[in-house]
Amino acid sequence: MTYHPKSDFMRVMIERGFLADCTDYQALDEAFLTGVVPGYIGFDATATSLHVGSLIQIMMLRWLQKCGGKPIVLMGGGTTKIGDPSFRADERPLLTDAQIDANIAGIKRAFSPYVTFGEGVHDAIMVNNAEWLDGLNYIGFLRDIGKHFSVNRMLSFESVKSRLDREQSLSFLEFNYMILQAYDFLELNRRYGCVLQMGGSDQWGNIVNGVDLTRRVVDHEVYGLTSPLLTTSDGKKMGKSQNGAVWLNADLLSPYEFWQFWRNTTDADVGRFLKLYTDLPIEDCDRLGALQGAEINLGKIALANAVTTLLHGAEAAAAAEATAREVFEKGGVGDDLPTLTLSPAELAQGITIAQLFVRAGLAATGKDAKRLITEGGARMNDDPVLDAGLRIGAGELAEPLKLTAGKKRHALVILG
Repeated sequence: MTYHPKSDFMRVMIERGFLADCTDYQALDEAFLTGVVPGYIGFDATATSLHVGSLIQIMMLRWLQKCGGKPIVLMGGGTTKIGDPSFRADERPLLTDAQIDANIAGIKRAFSPYVTFGEGVHDAIMVNNAEWLDGLNYIGFLRDIGKHFSVNRMLSFESVKSRLDREQSLSFLEFNYMILQAYDFLELNRRYGCVLQMGGSDQWGNIVNGVDLTRRVVDHEVYGLTSPLLTTSDGKKMGKSQNGAVWLNADLLSPYEFWQFWRNTTDADVGRFLKLYTDLPIEDCDRLGALQGAEINLGKIALANAVTTLLHGAEAAAAAEATAREVFEKGGVGDDLPTLTLSPAELAQGITIAQLFVRAGLAATGKDAKRLITEGGARMNDDPVLDAGLRIGAGELAEPLKLTAGKKRHALVILG
């Protein structure tokens, strides 16, 4: 990325690693210098909470507001009834109106720590696309909007091609999704003067369609900007832990477990995640991310504290750190806990978590270990173990691994 931005927003997007692509870097940069830029990101209401995989988009809206723009949070009350087919292998189950409304109510809670809602010129607003999609006159919509879409071009988008190449069914219902998302941009431009749509890079095709449609129908200059699809340095999809989704709502995942997720970040990701998921100055992110050896743990704690403070508040972050210290340090992550040392050779094929509990002396037999896991009494680094067949390799032992049986029996596993 060689473009040198003039606006604070574009500078932040580039410096902190948010920018994958943009329909017109220079024109969007200039727009931020000449007035308030309303920008939106859409979120489909498929669950009662968003998870960490959506946090990069939420942070983009946060920076948009901090840099003088106006965030529009678009809830997909209408589009959720169809489901986004982008890069999915199958069709989403259809939800009822009541389920979608309940999900939107849950998701709303995740945004208030990050953006300020209100009536002011820079204040965020939350909009539901059911407002305009539910009442569409289908024939009129096809005549007025459908004529702007080439089926040849729609079939060329990677999100559609990948489904067709695998000879997996793509329903006509799903095929309409990109037209409706494009129509969202047009409606937001008409209603709120919105000139920017942001999203993950898997949304590029949908975003470009919205930009084109808005220019064709109302002849307004609008822009699209995407963020990289984030994976951890070991190739895992961001937002998933070994025990499932890392939810943002505290009723689905405790602040302590949320803190632990960030504390367990891989060494190589610390600097990058500090830039993306916190407000810490770039210099601090670079300094903490460059720490070596055991000192990188200071960077991980800084990351966990900063991200947890943003979502759950400073008290929750401090309590999580204190609990972690109590368990790991005062509980004696050293001599006080029984320690199992495994060689790299023993881990060449990986070892199941059930076997690990037996080897560490926390279960008498493999059968006992499986029963402990099934009954919810097994934990790894304080996270519940849900799969007795989970395999542990040398990569998971870059730092000591703590196993817990019940409430009070602990053991450490280290790489020798």
